[in-house]
Amino acid sequence: MTTTVRAVPWRRYSLAAFWRGRLRHRRTRRLLEAHLLVLFVSAVLAATALSLSCRETQRSAEVLGSREAPAVQGLAATRLAALRSFQEAQYLVDRDLVNVAGASEAYRSQLSAADQGLSRIADRTDQDLGTVNGLLDTYGNSLGLGTSQYLDQPLMQEQKLGEARSLLTRDKVGLVPRLNGLERTQLRHAETTAAIGGRQRAGWWLGELALAVLASTLLSALFVLRDRCGRDWNPYLLAALVLTALLAVVPLATVSAVEHGFDQALGNLTGITKESGKDGLARAQQNVTDRSERIRQELDGDAWAGRVYQGTFVGGLLVVVLPALGLGLRLDGDYWRRR
Repeated sequence: MTTTVRAVPWRRYSLAAFWRGRLRHRRTRRLLEAHLLVLFVSAVLAATALSLSCRETQRSAEVLGSREAPAVQGLAATRLAALRSFQEAQYLVDRDLVNVAGASEAYRSQLSAADQGLSRIADRTDQDLGTVNGLLDTYGNSLGLGTSQYLDQPLMQEQKLGEARSLLTRDKVGLVPRLNGLERTQLRHAETTAAIGGRQRAGWWLGELALAVLASTLLSALFVLRDRCGRDWNPYLLAALVLTALLAVVPLATVSAVEHGFDQALGNLTGITKESGKDGLARAQQNVTDRSERIRQELDGDAWAGRVYQGTFVGGLLVVVLPALGLGLRLDGDYWRRR
């Protein structure tokens, strides 16, 4: 009789413990499934936002380095070459060196440089260069007539040189004013290309916020697995945590460096458009060459930005897969197969 009386509470205690264990088991499973869902959503958001933002920065660097900056440099070089061609031709006439063999090569080489400059940038700008090309041809023809054909007719020679000067510098419609206008427009295009847009800035904020949520959830999942499931640190989640930290720092630091290069390049482009030859056209041309080389070096970060974009894309895929794999395997081994 005593044995029977003691057996009843033991059975009741065992039944209560069984249901408490089942309930705790279910709560832990639901908690881990909730972690898995948050990890997956935040990882996808972070990977997508960072990849798109990095790609936009890389595209801006490519366009600025291959189109916008060379177009500004080419227009400035063309303008200075056209101005120097007239200076060289006027020097020949003033010093009566027109009949000297090879003396006309200086101004002809400058005309050729101006023509080649326009040809090189024709496919790098959306602006219409037809009028400028026509003016350059007419200007070169007048300059040639003024320095070679009317050698024995000073009045005609002076008229042709005056015509060339008018074609070159006439307000608003001359070759140089038109090139100045094209330069300013092209510089605005370059500034627009280098600027960080609202969507790109929002993409960086979204990516960093998603990474913060991802890192917090990864830490929470690691402690849940250790405290509630008695498991050691999950290598997949630890790897995802390290990768999350790298994704939060490396792409942003790279983009910051690229944007700094953009600012320096734009400063040099602005300086190029302001080269007027007041201190000497030859010196102004050399300044344009030197600034162009500095711009090329400042925009060399394009290749590095491309590698970081590729790394961000691969890292984004891994940061989606690793948490899903780590928690998925644990849930499958401890809970899903027992259901």
